[in-house]
Amino acid sequence: MSKPKPLRALKPGAKIAVLSPASTPVAAEVEAGMATLRNLGFNPIAYPHVLDHGPLYFAGTLPGRLDDLHRAFADPTIDAIHCARGGYGSVELLPLLNTRMIADNPKPFIGYSDITSLHMYLQKHCGMITFHGPMVASDFSSPNGPDMASWKNSLVNTSFSPWSLGPADGLRVLRPGTASGTLRGGCLSIVVAALGTPFAPDFDNCVLFLEDVNAYPYQIDRMLVQLRFALKLQKVRGIIFGMMKGSVDAKDALDANAITAEQSILHALADFDGPIGFGLRSGHVTGHNITLPFGVGAEINLTDSAAPRLTITQPSVE
Repeated sequence: MSKPKPLRALKPGAKIAVLSPASTPVAAEVEAGMATLRNLGFNPIAYPHVLDHGPLYFAGTLPGRLDDLHRAFADPTIDAIHCARGGYGSVELLPLLNTRMIADNPKPFIGYSDITSLHMYLQKHCGMITFHGPMVASDFSSPNGPDMASWKNSLVNTSFSPWSLGPADGLRVLRPGTASGTLRGGCLSIVVAALGTPFAPDFDNCVLFLEDVNAYPYQIDRMLVQLRFALKLQKVRGIIFGMMKGSVDAKDALDANAITAEQSILHALADFDGPIGFGLRSGHVTGHNITLPFGVGAEINLTDSAAPRLTITQPSVE
């Protein structure tokens, strides 16, 4: 796949479609998140089905969620698409997406968690750069929800120079080394759920970012082993994990001998040759959620445990 072109940067007054491809957000949080976006100078627009509730755990019917997403991509006045929250349900949209129309109308698409299904599709089938970053209800509704430096570097700044994330962003070394490739990834459980389907990702020659929430160490181990057995890690250059928030049961956290996510990762990836980092604050985090542009060049330098770095080496917007 050829390298995707940078997208159009978000300028003051940019119109941002706010929608819910998966589960229903809290209405008050959507409004608070949209207020934050307005204060940043943008023009968020709540799409018709963003607050729909049901059937089941979905933000409305499949046709409604699909129509919101298609309309947002097709509308030339919409500058970006910002998911309100994750939950579950994005995967239902994949077989019905209008790939040609979306590829002809690329624009920033932002979200994480269950939204990983759409990230993987848009990158693989539409050749787009996408953004693993804070969502409207889940993050922008909180004072310290989004990390604004990475948001601006990923989506706003048009004068590009390589930018880095390091210890202040939670990153630390699990296995030293250096690597470079295309930055890809997302929520580990959603990535694994795509294996064996037409929507499985391609991670060849990439720097892989993986994160999740409330996954016990043995479950993290199992998912990584599944990725290995599916041969998805053979050509990965290096891996950085997120915070893995809630990866130890509360009762186990009081046990000095409790097994950690870091231990399970090193066990599952004993045969992986590349460098491994841990703790980057993107996705399911406790605050200051970092935006990562997927589909651009990146470098890992984990040779110095006191100064680990993930550096974005190519622009995501222009």
